[in-house]
Amino acid sequence: MHIYFSGIGGTGMGPLALIAKQAGFDVSGSDKQDSAYISYLRDQGITDIHIGQSAEAIAEVHRGMPIDWYVYSAAVAIEQPDAPEFAFCRTHQIRLTLRDELINMILEEKQLDLIAIAGTHGKTTTTAMMVWICQQLNIPVSYSIGGKIPFADMGHYEPGSHFFIYEADEFARNFLAFHPTLAVITGIDWDHPDIYPTRESYNAAFMEFLGQTQRSVMWQNDMDVLKLPAADNILELNVDEPAINKYIRLAGQVNRYNAWQAAQAAVLQFGAPIDEVIAIVNAFPGVSRRFEQISGRLYTDYAHTPPKIRGALQAAKELAGDDVVVVYEGLHNTRQHFIKDELKTMFDHVKELYIVPSYLAREDPNLEILTPEKLKLLLSPTAEAKCTPSTLDQTLKANIDKHLAAGSLVICLSAGSTGSLDEWLREQYGASHPSTSL
Repeated sequence: MHIYFSGIGGTGMGPLALIAKQAGFDVSGSDKQDSAYISYLRDQGITDIHIGQSAEAIAEVHRGMPIDWYVYSAAVAIEQPDAPEFAFCRTHQIRLTLRDELINMILEEKQLDLIAIAGTHGKTTTTAMMVWICQQLNIPVSYSIGGKIPFADMGHYEPGSHFFIYEADEFARNFLAFHPTLAVITGIDWDHPDIYPTRESYNAAFMEFLGQTQRSVMWQNDMDVLKLPAADNILELNVDEPAINKYIRLAGQVNRYNAWQAAQAAVLQFGAPIDEVIAIVNAFPGVSRRFEQISGRLYTDYAHTPPKIRGALQAAKELAGDDVVVVYEGLHNTRQHFIKDELKTMFDHVKELYIVPSYLAREDPNLEILTPEKLKLLLSPTAEAKCTPSTLDQTLKANIDKHLAAGSLVICLSAGSTGSLDEWLREQYGASHPSTSL
């Protein structure tokens, strides 16, 4: 079977393309722009990748080897509802679906039980921790992770494995396509208002997901949010459990929560001794762009929702106390409107704050663009007094260098990809891009 992936360089599609190739399918694809990750896919043998998503390009691929299945992400459908590739596939009767159907086909064909990691925040780190635990326990697993990790590929099919560990995103209701053997719910906090217009609709989606899951691992406070009673098929965890901070040695409270939940899920699913699993998570090497050290006291973090931002700031405070400088790049103008009330006091306790333009994608054209200058005016008087609207230029680099020279910890909250603050940061400080360090 020949499968064509649209947006193959994305964090969801790229790993799935790798999995499909390793599972024995012929793979090709396209993306609107080149990237280091596409270069990596080519190095892994997926060489038929076109930059630019035109009817002519996909027609050329189809002539060389007829395409059986065209797989696209929800983002592609939102950004390009009349995409030339869509029209070509419909004209030529090529099966055209979201990635969810392909994943379910692989699960069925390879007889894999699904372990799904879902939740508003902490999914990528917890998924990576579950993969790390299985590797150290010598449990063969296949998996897909929405972030780059230093110890494995983002996506992998392992012949002979019985489990597929998957980062199940709630965006576009992705996770509702699946019926997991085990679901790990990392946290529930209303997000994606373009998909879920109310908090109630967001919570209802998680209730539906839990209803099609055999067993779950959840925090008690999330069960309270859903008004979910105790049940035999739910392992209920408490954030106030003293053992979390007593035995988990990772920096950052959110990392310790993620590690504790991953450890408990591994004990539940695989029957591994808890002491052994805790030792394994304490050696976890981390995930790219999750409080990742770029150089010295300079860090980058993919924090774009209030809980993630608070978690990154808490980890920075653990290391540097009050001597924390923040560079903030919001993900989506739409989200900045959605979270602006929470942003008001978010940075009250940092030493200095620099705001750069938000990373734009899937935007509502009717919303006013909240520039750095406008975001500054929405802050509390305390935060506004130490905020400098900025751009990705040498002035910003000079300011970062000044703070680093003074011994401050500088954390860059960057949520974009190509052209983002994170990419600029790596270019300025000579750090390898995570796409090239797999």
